[in-house]
Amino acid sequence: MMTTKTIKATYDGLTFHPIGTLDLEPNTEYLITIEEIKEDTSKGPISFLLKHAGEVEGPSDWSLEHDYYLYGTPKQGNAK
Repeated sequence: MMTTKTIKATYDGLTFHPIGTLDLEPNTEYLITIEEIKEDTSKGPISFLLKHAGEVEGPSDWSLEHDYYLYGTPKQGNAK
C-alpha cells in the first residue's frame, strides 16, 4: 500500500531540512518529489486589478459610472 505525505522543507545547497516533525519510519526508503513553493507577491485588490487590467470589455465610462453599472443608480454625467 502506498501512502502520500506532503512536507515542507528548506534546502541549504546540500541537504533538505524538514520544517516541523515527520511521522516517517526510520531506515525506510522514500521517493521524494520536489515542487518549488512560489510566494504569492500579490497583496490586496490593487494587485488583482493590475493583474486583470485590459482583460474585461466594458463601456468607455465604466470607471466614472461604476455605481450606475453595478447598482443601477442614476448616471453622474461628465462631472469634472
